[in-house]
Amino acid sequence: MASTEPEHEHREDEEAPAGEDEDTGAQVAPIVKLEEVAVSTGEEDEDAILDLKSKLYRFDKDGNQWKERGAGTVKLLKHKESGKVRLVMRQSKTLKICANHLVLPTMSVQEHAGNDKSCVWHATDFADGELKDELFCIRFASVEIGVGSVCSCMLHCC
Repeated sequence: MASTEPEHEHREDEEAPAGEDEDTGAQVAPIVKLEEVAVSTGEEDEDAILDLKSKLYRFDKDGNQWKERGAGTVKLLKHKESGKVRLVMRQSKTLKICANHLVLPTMSVQEHAGNDKSCVWHATDFADGELKDELFCIRFASVEIGVGSVCSCMLHCC
């Protein structure tokens, strides 16, 4: 006759499997020893006037359309000695520079037609390692966060 009782009953004197929080005493040595490396951003001699999250676009003349350059943090940086102001933007995940140019008094910065969350300007940019004339558009999450701040700051900080 078959029994309905389990073949193996748990006895109290048996140990329970090790839990995740339990210290097993195992020692794991690192395979590679990494040393701390000093990283220079090029921003050490500058003070941040503005630091906001945004999306940057550049106008592609050949395709006659706006192309996204990157999403990340845009900064207006003022040099401590010379007083020159530059705009630097890095992509959020890769930290790759997608805009790097001086903010000059001759620059025309204006609100983008039809979009009050964006502003547009021309600049000679150095993000790709060579000077290149670009038409930029930057867009913020809301009007209050950035457009007034960036446009007025770029116009008045030089």
